[in-house]
Parts: sequence; structure tokens; C-alpha cells
Amino acid sequence: MSERTTQLKAFDRLLTIMDELREQCPWDKKQTMESLRHLTIEEVYELGDAILDNDLDEVKKELGDVLLHIVFYSKIGSETKDFDIADVCNSICDKLIERHPHIYGDVEVNDEEDIKRNWEQLKLKEGKKSVLEGVPKSLPSMVKANRIQDKVAGVGFDWEKPEQVFEKVEEELAELKAEISAGNKERIESEFGDVLFSMVNYARFLKVNPENALERTNKKFIKRFQYLEEKSKQLEKPLKDMTLSEMDVFWEEAKKL
Repeated sequence: MSERTTQLKAFDRLLTIMDELREQCPWDKKQTMESLRHLTIEEVYELGDAILDNDLDEVKKELGDVLLHIVFYSKIGSETKDFDIADVCNSICDKLIERHPHIYGDVEVNDEEDIKRNWEQLKLKEGKKSVLEGVPKSLPSMVKANRIQDKVAGVGFDWEKPEQVFEKVEEELAELKAEISAGNKERIESEFGDVLFSMVNYARFLKVNPENALERTNKKFIKRFQYLEEKSKQLEKPLKDMTLSEMDVFWEEAKKL
């Protein structure tokens, strides 16, 4: 791998290119933080896809795209004299040192859970009124539920055993079933949300990331369904004209593949 001097030289090259693009490229010159926001979100999702696909070459490329956006925002910040890339780097360095007193101070920890608890307590000392203040409002619901549960667990609001969480899942499923029988649509939605929230919590106890798990299932389903579509084309028989039994044959083939 590259030595530190080579890494710094590469980063300096990126900063120089960003300066040139901001001065000379019509598209880059007119960009604002607001105009870049949705593109940044898209790049992060593309990075997430590459990670789940374990495509390391693509991960490298997508990391470059994300890094470009960080440099771009920093460049815009320097033009308004609010901050620059040095401020960004120093800010995160200061935060990391402050929140790792077991490395840079005299605090002793026994395990990862101790570190998480210290992390949340340090955030409260920084002026945050709630441990949940750090959960972005715009996060997808599945990710948000996972972050909420992770954060409150960091201050001790948690179940003790996985079995207790699964009992809660079963309890929520029973309540959902009762509302389905009653036919109250508003209550059904509420209880369905409770089931999902409790399943996300159970995933945490199983050391499973629910967002990753669901996305892997999405990818798996897409591949299998596209296999079914391909077989349909080969037979020159549209899916809408196939019986479920016929489709199931190819679905089982796709599962074996």
C-alpha cells in the first residue's frame, strides 16, 4: 500500500483539481451545497451497493466519488470563509480524540459496550439534550429504527437477553393479528409498525444489520425474478399467461443457481 507521503500527495492533487474545476468548469462553478445534496446521497447509496456486492474495485471508485463531494463542500465553505478542508479534518480529529478517552486519556474500558456507553455520555456532556438528537430526521425508517435502538441501549435502556426481545416480537405479532381480525386499518398500520420496530431490535441482538439483511434479500429476489423473466422469454410465453405452478418451477431453479 502507499506510504503516507504518497497518500498526502494524492490528496493534494485532488484539492488542486477541485480548485481548477471550481474556477474553470461551468457546471462545477454553479454548484451549491443544496444542489449537491441529492447527488451526495446517491453516491453514498452506490457505495453501499458496492459494499454489499463485495465488489472492492467498485468500492474504491465509489469512495472516490464520496471523497470528491466532501472536498467539494469544503471548497464551497472556503469561498464563503466559513470553513475549509483543514477545518473539516481538524474537527473530526478533535472529536475522535475527545470521544476516545480510553485511548487518549485515562479512562479504562472492558469491552465494546463500555465504549458505546461512554460515547453517548460524552455527547450529552457536549450539550446535547437527548441521546436521540444525533439521529438524522431524513434517515430511511429501517435505518432510523436501528440507530434509535442502538443509541438508547448505549445509556442502558435495553433488554437483557435476546429471548426477551423475541417474546416482544411474538407479542407484537399477536396484537397485529388481533387488529387484522378487527379490521381497523389505522390500528393495523400501527401494530405493523410495532412488529417491524421489534424485529429491528431483535436483529440488533442477533448482531445482524437489518438494512443490510433486507437489501440482500431484495437483491436475491431481483436475481431470481429476472431468471424467471428470462425463462419466460425463452418459452415465448408472457408471465401473465403462466400459471403459478409453471412459474414456481423456474423459481426453484433460480434458488438452486
